[in-house]
Amino acid sequence: MRPPLRLLPLTLSIAACLAGPAAAADDKPLNWALCPAGDIIPPFSGAPPAAQPGDPAREAQPTVIEGDEQSGTRTTPQIQGNVALTRGDQFLGTDSIKMDTETGDYVAEGNVRYQDSGIRIVAERAEGNQNTDIHTISDIRYQLVDRRGNGGADSIRLTGPLGQMHHSTYTTCDPSQQMWELRAQQIDVDSDEGFGVARNAVLRMGKFPVLYVPWFKFPVDDRRLTGLLYPSVSMSGRNGFDYRQPIYLNLAPNYDMTLQPRWMSKRGLLLDTEFRYLYEGGRGIINASYMPDDDLRDRDRGRFLFSGYHNVNQNWQARATLGWVSDDRYVEDFSNRLAGVSASYLQSTAGVYGVGQYWTAGAMAEHFQLTDYTLTEANLPYSRLPRFYANWEQPLGHWLDAGLWAEAVRFQHSERPGGSRLDLKPYISARLGGPAWYVTPTLAWRFTGYQLDEELAQTLGGDTSPDRNLPIASLDAGMYFDRDTTIGDTAYLHTLEPRLFYLNAPYREQDGLPLFDTRPFTFSWGQLFRDNRYSGADRQTDANQLTVALSTRLIRQADGREKLSASIGQIRYFEDSRVVAPGELPVEEGKSAWVADANYVINDRWNLGASYQWDPKFRREDLASVRARYLWPGDGVVNLNYRYRRDLLEQADFSFLYPINPVWSVVGRYYYSIDEDKLLEAVGGVQWDSCCLAIRALARRYVRNREGEIDNAIQFEFVLKGLGSAGQDTERTLRRAILGYYRDDLYLVPPSNTTPDPDAYDPNIIP
Repeated sequence: MRPPLRLLPLTLSIAACLAGPAAAADDKPLNWALCPAGDIIPPFSGAPPAAQPGDPAREAQPTVIEGDEQSGTRTTPQIQGNVALTRGDQFLGTDSIKMDTETGDYVAEGNVRYQDSGIRIVAERAEGNQNTDIHTISDIRYQLVDRRGNGGADSIRLTGPLGQMHHSTYTTCDPSQQMWELRAQQIDVDSDEGFGVARNAVLRMGKFPVLYVPWFKFPVDDRRLTGLLYPSVSMSGRNGFDYRQPIYLNLAPNYDMTLQPRWMSKRGLLLDTEFRYLYEGGRGIINASYMPDDDLRDRDRGRFLFSGYHNVNQNWQARATLGWVSDDRYVEDFSNRLAGVSASYLQSTAGVYGVGQYWTAGAMAEHFQLTDYTLTEANLPYSRLPRFYANWEQPLGHWLDAGLWAEAVRFQHSERPGGSRLDLKPYISARLGGPAWYVTPTLAWRFTGYQLDEELAQTLGGDTSPDRNLPIASLDAGMYFDRDTTIGDTAYLHTLEPRLFYLNAPYREQDGLPLFDTRPFTFSWGQLFRDNRYSGADRQTDANQLTVALSTRLIRQADGREKLSASIGQIRYFEDSRVVAPGELPVEEGKSAWVADANYVINDRWNLGASYQWDPKFRREDLASVRARYLWPGDGVVNLNYRYRRDLLEQADFSFLYPINPVWSVVGRYYYSIDEDKLLEAVGGVQWDSCCLAIRALARRYVRNREGEIDNAIQFEFVLKGLGSAGQDTERTLRRAILGYYRDDLYLVPPSNTTPDPDAYDPNIIP
């Protein structure tokens, strides 16, 4: 006898298909906190527990049938009273079930219940034939366990892998708060092909129909299918009414394409495409856009972007990021999220990169395209066509490390003469230390040689092959002191961490060397411990200096969180530094500015931070930064930042997400340049949230280019939880403007702007 357990998984497919598109679209977990407690369909008594990792497959587990009374014959048994069929995590319960083991017919009547790890179903009647695999279930209500989806149907008819649902509904709302519901007159599902077709589907908000779709096709599993994706609608002063309609094309199992026609009332029609491919050794994405005639610019416009990689073997990888735009206003008008884009240029790179146990190496090419119409080609960085680099570091016994930084590169520019550069920096370093101290002496030799174009050489003294040689010695030493302490009733570990860093490098005349990719670093905490104050190889500072620094931390022993961290440091220059880049002030004998940084966690809600630089020589403030953050209960947050850097900027930044009550919240940002007396960005909006529906409305005013032109935008978004959203992506705007809009963002470690790319060449980092 084969029990009718196998008919129910397709029922799950039919019910889940309506919720399927939403699961992958939500970066932030859906908030169901406003939903009434309890299940719409409670778990059934006697049902087995949900499947756990490591449990055997359903098909490998036995079927158990129980009931209060059995009658009939051996070939036509009838079981009545608390009938329960279980297999693995599956449960089928009913008041009565009749079976014919010869013909395969069965009928289950009265309080039919089905449950597994993903769905619960109640129905009045289920009947069918196991031999022909035809089943009909009547008067159904269901609940998706993981995604809160629920609904019902008049009937479901299953024929093998094919299913048909009549007069079905789907919503994630509680029946007592029916904010929206999706209804379909008929849904056909093919589980073998992985798709379903809904006919005469209506989306209702409350009692009012807001969207009618006579026919649409959708996936019922993880397989990708060609079809329409959710559109996006927005309004801005720059583009006017902006409508985007993505069209997904499932071309093959390992590649696909998304077409996105975009109509802007002030500009016209733009076609955007994304092509993705994937294979065993790599993957890539190609983006292309074309606008035949921009009404505002009176010209054709477009862009191209490729990003991908190929794994050559376990040590080597080829990868590229290539970009092109039709004009220097494209990024400003359409997007600032292109890979490799800055405020001024679009960067394209392609190369082969290797990583081994003791080495990294690469060969690559790099080119820049201007994306700022206020600048000229002369403002672009030099392209590196090509560039080769290799970094090697290997221990020599227990105490010594030896290494080499090496780079060879050809610099080219459309407006300026270029040349080639070879930079070599071998070094040896000792690792001395114990549990509470360390001493790391390092001795390096740096050679930098050039082969310059004749025109460039003439501007630098006439030598087409200048070079520079010098030794560099450093000593890095530190100690760790710690003690147990108690503040109030809380136990802490208090540390004191002094550090000394001595650097000595003789002077070498470098006025005859070009400046291809070199500039002075912005003075900061990290600069206290580097052996060069320049970012590239064209300048190597001469130095006879000592850094003295002290750090302290207060670590809560219960969970390891820092209550307080503070650092202060200063460089003592024993001699004037004679190496000076054009436009740079010389470093004179004496003391540098004090660099201080502190962070203090007042409690689990308040966090304060500050950075400060004070120059004792001129008795002036070089830098000041103050940061404060408060976390309201729930998801609320407020940020207050003040930034000042002498002769460069003075800015204030205030942002918040304030929950008025569990349903309503307000969001905002005010970002202002004090020294320029100019608004940089203002955002204001409201959010309304319910169990299954969220609505966001934003107004934004911001500077959109270097000339200070102001743009205005209004954004709306309707989020049908568990189904999808309509309107513009307001969460992207708010997540960028308000740190902590997603609370988890506060606990992510941001990428450091001083940490080099693993494949980058930087011979100035202390090993």
